[in-house]
Amino acid sequence: MKICFAMMFGFASAVFAATAPSIIPAPQKIELHDGTFHLAPDTTIYVDSASRETGEYLAEQLRRSTGYKFKVVQKFFSSAPVKGGILLAAKGADVAKEGAEGYELTVLPNSVVVRAPAQAGLFYGAQTVLQLLPPEIFSTNAVSKVDWQMPCVQIEDWPRFKWRGMLLDVSRHFSSKQEVERLLDEMALHKLNTFHWHLVDDQGWRIEIKKYPRLTQVGAWRKESPVNAPETNHIQPAWLTPSAYGSDGRYGGFYTQDDAREVVAYAAARHITIIPEIEMPGHSVAALAAYPEFSCTGDATKFTTDVRSGVNHGIYCAGNEATYEFLQNVLLEVFQLFPSKYIHIGGDEVPTDEWQHCPRDQAVIKREGLKDESQLESYFIRRMEKFINAHGHRLIGWSEIREGGLAESAVVMDWIGGATEAATNGHDVVMSPLNDCYLDHYQSQDTGSEPRAIGGYLPLKQVYQFDPIPKDLPPQFEPHILGAQGNLWTEYVESFSYAEYMAFPRLCALAEVTWSPAPARDWDDFTRRLQVHARRLTAQGVNYRAASITSAGATEKP
Repeated sequence: MKICFAMMFGFASAVFAATAPSIIPAPQKIELHDGTFHLAPDTTIYVDSASRETGEYLAEQLRRSTGYKFKVVQKFFSSAPVKGGILLAAKGADVAKEGAEGYELTVLPNSVVVRAPAQAGLFYGAQTVLQLLPPEIFSTNAVSKVDWQMPCVQIEDWPRFKWRGMLLDVSRHFSSKQEVERLLDEMALHKLNTFHWHLVDDQGWRIEIKKYPRLTQVGAWRKESPVNAPETNHIQPAWLTPSAYGSDGRYGGFYTQDDAREVVAYAAARHITIIPEIEMPGHSVAALAAYPEFSCTGDATKFTTDVRSGVNHGIYCAGNEATYEFLQNVLLEVFQLFPSKYIHIGGDEVPTDEWQHCPRDQAVIKREGLKDESQLESYFIRRMEKFINAHGHRLIGWSEIREGGLAESAVVMDWIGGATEAATNGHDVVMSPLNDCYLDHYQSQDTGSEPRAIGGYLPLKQVYQFDPIPKDLPPQFEPHILGAQGNLWTEYVESFSYAEYMAFPRLCALAEVTWSPAPARDWDDFTRRLQVHARRLTAQGVNYRAASITSAGATEKP
């Protein structure tokens, strides 16, 4: 018997929907066959010469929960199935169809074969293999009395978008290296491939820059958490308690350059690219608290190192040549740490009132024939873009970098509009709109039943219904939409456990939005699969919002 679920054509039989594997994000195309494959202590993982690292990764994931010591054996001959084994082969797949991140997976009663044209696709195929097994496979400890079987299937799969991302703001509230790596594991499960690391903001500078040690000596710390008063109208679970305190009692933290290299390597092993964000010209209180000479006034007392509010009143002086030298020196060290094609410079919510009263800034406006401070911001961004481009990277910034004229090769991360304009003018765009992708918003309209959040309301269903392609974008410009990402700002998210609570299961929905074909998206089927997926999250120890899953249905209730 064979039941075919052609995701690419957007239909599914009721029979299949009731029996289909609960894979998230849903594959492009899957056929369900009779029979099952059973893992056994003597199951061997076979790899070709290029795929050993992926094979070792899969073996370790399987070993932790089963207790079996799987052998990884290099196979020098054809990519044909091996009886009783799992084969990972970086050849034999339809390259033109799947691309670098696509894969083909065949499960028969006596063998499993994953083929892909590149290691990223092979890795995603391994993630699907894990999801075909009982949810306990994601346990971090050995689990007994589980029949480790998976259904026989034929899967062809590839992503809809090449940018499938998640932003974590570690400036407002610091997450340790181990916590960031935990998030990378959670992203890998969902086939997300871009981690946007918001390292710099008013409230904290989180990355070591050896040329400017005060950035972390001063800018990484404050006296206390700014969210320290109990909120009687919100719930206060124990996992809300912040823990990022130094030995001297100050609140904050930072990553050494060795930390950053280790996280980058950890991400790369999971085929995740890290995009660092170094904010400029605004959101710069932490940097100016350390080096006030790069502000318009040079007044160190203005940039308190105590509790820093969410109000953005730190801006670099755009008329001071030393400012550009400082930022270029910072970026030179950032380039060495992050091999990403893209470097994010923020560029949002710039308070230009100080520029209006700064003689040096006004002199630049006059000298360059600029109309106003918005064009001065564009001048600032363009200068930084030339430097970034000269070192082999591309500048990416928030919607506001369009103001005053968009830099020539800049990529826009759209949070408040402008995607259609940017794309039709030949610029690449990452979609991250406030109403659909901001994971710091409440998950219930009954805010008293939730921990304190910044505001807004973003239920799971709304994330699932989001389409990254703007409705008014002509089809010929759709390739400029690179994809989408969820943003988790942490003004009120004081602990990593709370970050998980805000991210999941909404990030599960966004993973499907960015990977699976739009015509096949089905809310009822997604919520069915999510019931099983919740058991995977539980096995991993993820602190997800269970109420979003238990209440999910045709009409989601808060």
